[in-house]
Amino acid sequence: MAGIVACPSCGKKNRVPSAASGSPVCAACKAMLPWLVEATPGDVDAALDANVPVIVDLWAPWCGPCRMVAPILEQLAADRAGHLKIVKVNVDELPDVSARYGVQGIPTLLLLRNGREVARQVGAAPRHALEQWLDSHAGARPRQPFPP
Repeated sequence: MAGIVACPSCGKKNRVPSAASGSPVCAACKAMLPWLVEATPGDVDAALDANVPVIVDLWAPWCGPCRMVAPILEQLAADRAGHLKIVKVNVDELPDVSARYGVQGIPTLLLLRNGREVARQVGAAPRHALEQWLDSHAGARPRQPFPP
């Protein structure tokens, strides 16, 4: 399932697929786009696969701490466009995914590289803590590319 994302550089709306062989870029200006998608029952395995690190956000709409983490993840996706993919998994709709990873509390963030879990963050955390967690397990923060 594809989502619509406005390009942070030029404002053009772009369709961003949940699964792709590369990272999404703007059709107009070729800037890297934030890659944040919602997993659905039909595409969950494809959504979890990417050539960049993937943060899997296991959440539920009724969870207050989950709602606190959501805007932080959106900002991380924007700041690390082209270098990070975030996949939101609603545990009420996809309980098999949380069972597959042995998740017992939400929010839980999983960091996947090449389809394998390399780190886990359980519970809500402030932005600086999530950035530090991501940097320590996914490598150094990418440089911002020059505008095209």
